[in-house]
Amino acid sequence: MTGWDARGVRTRIREMAAEDPGRERFGADTHRYELAPPVPEAEILAFEEAHGIVLPREYRSFVAEVGDGPAGPCHGLLPLTVPRPEAGDEWAVDDEWQEDRLPGRLALPFPLTAPLPGPIRRPEAALTQGTLTLAERGCGMFLRLVLNGPRRGEVWQIDPDWGGFVPASTGFRAWYTAWLEGP
Repeated sequence: MTGWDARGVRTRIREMAAEDPGRERFGADTHRYELAPPVPEAEILAFEEAHGIVLPREYRSFVAEVGDGPAGPCHGLLPLTVPRPEAGDEWAVDDEWQEDRLPGRLALPFPLTAPLPGPIRRPEAALTQGTLTLAERGCGMFLRLVLNGPRRGEVWQIDPDWGGFVPASTGFRAWYTAWLEGP
């Protein structure tokens, strides 16, 4: 199943916002339970063509049908293509997001077939090739979507200081749904 119940997701996010008016839930002060409009199909195709990839179906259908972040796990779902300003502030694109968009990087093979325990002693850029940053957890930890190879579609967490680079979820849908249904 790849399609999303966009109305259901938006309703759940509104419920979460109503249940957390003080934005006490982790990351809520960053994403503010706001959901950007979906990305037009032409923009998704242009992104895929420019990077020589095909996005995993669960993620692709989410940004096409539901929205392009930021409401989501951790400090929120990063946008696929164009950073969007938040509450009138200029959106600061972090290094991870910019690194993902380097020419050819997303099409490179994901180098891991098994978890890599931390701390990480190799250059991070070599480990994260073939993955797309989904969210920042904080303290240098990021969630990344594997774009190719035997782990395609899985969400992995990289924590270079302690946790290594390990699977966090079997797929984007499971990862995002766990956030929607979580405490």
